[in-house]
Amino acid sequence: MTPRIERDVTVSWRHQVLFTQNIFDAENAVLRDTLADEPEGGPRKVLLVLDEALAEARPTLVAEIQSYFKAHADVLNLVCAPFVMEGGERTKNSYFHVSEVQSQVDRYHIDRHSYLICVGGGALLDMVGLAAATAHRGIRHVRIPTTTLSQNDSGVGVKNGINAFGKKNFIGTFAPPFAVINDFQMLATLTARDKRNGYVEAIKVACIRDAEFFKAIETDADALAGFEPAAMQRLIHRCAELHMNHIATSGDPF
Repeated sequence: MTPRIERDVTVSWRHQVLFTQNIFDAENAVLRDTLADEPEGGPRKVLLVLDEALAEARPTLVAEIQSYFKAHADVLNLVCAPFVMEGGERTKNSYFHVSEVQSQVDRYHIDRHSYLICVGGGALLDMVGLAAATAHRGIRHVRIPTTTLSQNDSGVGVKNGINAFGKKNFIGTFAPPFAVINDFQMLATLTARDKRNGYVEAIKVACIRDAEFFKAIETDADALAGFEPAAMQRLIHRCAELHMNHIATSGDPF
């Protein structure tokens, strides 16, 4: 008989999704408190990647982000100005963009005690998540999704990836983010089409998992068609919750 050593290994991890408004208002402590939950060791380094389309739609956002970190410099150290990158599916079509992010991780000495934050849509979150999962074999990644679809679906999950060899998400990892923070105000500059994109995912999830949720969507149909904020928030929150339940209880979070 061939000698061998065998062990079953069990790994547990926390997956958290927080909801807020105006995350980069200096009076809003959600981001600060999320990142500063281990206060020893001085201010935590933060490298922040920002979706180019969002930066263009909100010209004051870069300054707001810098002001936020300046106001909380006692616990957070924004190592450089927000690193603005192209979002959308094109950002996932080359490993070059992953290398771009990792070069900034190297340049600013972002380590496993630091944070890499991505503010953007699902494609950018996927790409930056891959960079975070593979630099130093995994650094703490915080997602701030900025579309309806990423707030209720892709940004909540544990998948990171880019496209290769003509196949979607051919290269990637399963790695839970340190945190996901949904800021409903980030949806304000979306086009009507982009706001509706996330509704489709919610309807699909409701059909599969929750008849009451489907009824609630029907009840809110007119409000959702008019993009009423309260109705959109209810839809996003419940859809995200159902995704989280599936990840936590399906038997295989990956």
